[in-house]
Amino acid sequence: MNQNGCAYCHDWFTYMNIFSFFSGAGFLDLGFEIEPAYNIVYVNEYHKAFDDIYIYAREKMNIPEPEYGHHVGDITELLQKNELIKLKQLINQSKSNHITGIIGGPPCPDFSVAGKNRGKDGENGKLSGTYARIICNTEPHFFLFENVKGLYRTAKHREFFEQLKTKFNKSGYYLTERLVNAIEYGAPQDRERIILIGIHRAVVKKLSLPTSGMDLLDFPWDKYKVHPIDEIKSCPWPTTSTYKENSSIPAPNGIIKELTVEYWWEKNDVEHHPNANMYFRPRAGIVRFASKDEGDDKKKCFKRLHRWRYSPTAAYGNNEVHIHPYKPRRISVAEALAIQSLPKEFELPPTTSLSDAFKTIGNGVPFLLANCIAKSIADYLKQNI
Repeated sequence: MNQNGCAYCHDWFTYMNIFSFFSGAGFLDLGFEIEPAYNIVYVNEYHKAFDDIYIYAREKMNIPEPEYGHHVGDITELLQKNELIKLKQLINQSKSNHITGIIGGPPCPDFSVAGKNRGKDGENGKLSGTYARIICNTEPHFFLFENVKGLYRTAKHREFFEQLKTKFNKSGYYLTERLVNAIEYGAPQDRERIILIGIHRAVVKKLSLPTSGMDLLDFPWDKYKVHPIDEIKSCPWPTTSTYKENSSIPAPNGIIKELTVEYWWEKNDVEHHPNANMYFRPRAGIVRFASKDEGDDKKKCFKRLHRWRYSPTAAYGNNEVHIHPYKPRRISVAEALAIQSLPKEFELPPTTSLSDAFKTIGNGVPFLLANCIAKSIADYLKQNI
């Protein structure tokens, strides 16, 4: 216990309450709520179909409903006077007894080079600014902001990102950021994302957290990494193999088997998963699906995965299609969930449209990445208690 410590601090940390925005099917949320340190108390999602998936999956996993409920609607409406008052009241109520955080990843096509690339003025890009205003107006103890690497690496978008950070600093937040790759945390997917974490000055002071200027120091970004990216990239991953339906190929020597598509499909028993038969069936037949080598994923459309390699980013939109390594079809919902490193117990309602299913899966934060970040935040906040 540090010099500011007290029994109050211990009570404060019994668990941390989380308000979730842009929740989708809740992959990011699940990474937090399976940890005893956290409790999801509020969920906001614009698309009812995605929220229905969120509710269904958690019922199947016996996860309790959020204390403050599900709020389906446009996040911008929460900035209206009466709605903002209600939200601030809930957050203040939570803050009085528990460390309280806001987490979310605003829709990112406007910052993606592979997407719309319209930036802060795009329909979705504006939501990052809205999310920042929600945080600055309600002042949770901490927040997490997740987005695509284009916001971090593209010059015109980086300027906007720096403007957001300035707003957070002016509202009293010390910050730490990192461009992370989900594969380093055990997900079978090469997926880079920028993670920005802010902790309010009141918490920084109370817990004597290390800082320099408005930067948080010594955040344990690497603590829960399973494999450094240099180690992963240096493995002799297979390139392409001749496609043969229902073939069997042994795992090559020298690869990290736990990061492969096949390992995760076996781990999640995807062939017997409730969503195993949910996949798009082409009107033109299967000829196209038998013409590409296993592992041929160079083009944007119709990437055939290799069973003994990790997947490219799961982004099932803008005509991007992932084909099964050794079957003449697209991958299934069950297989896509495994690529996002979800537990095999996570399932979607059978009534979900395929478009909604693949869109929300592609939009989600890989579960293992979310879980490792959640554990890192908890460790950092509790280091001096």
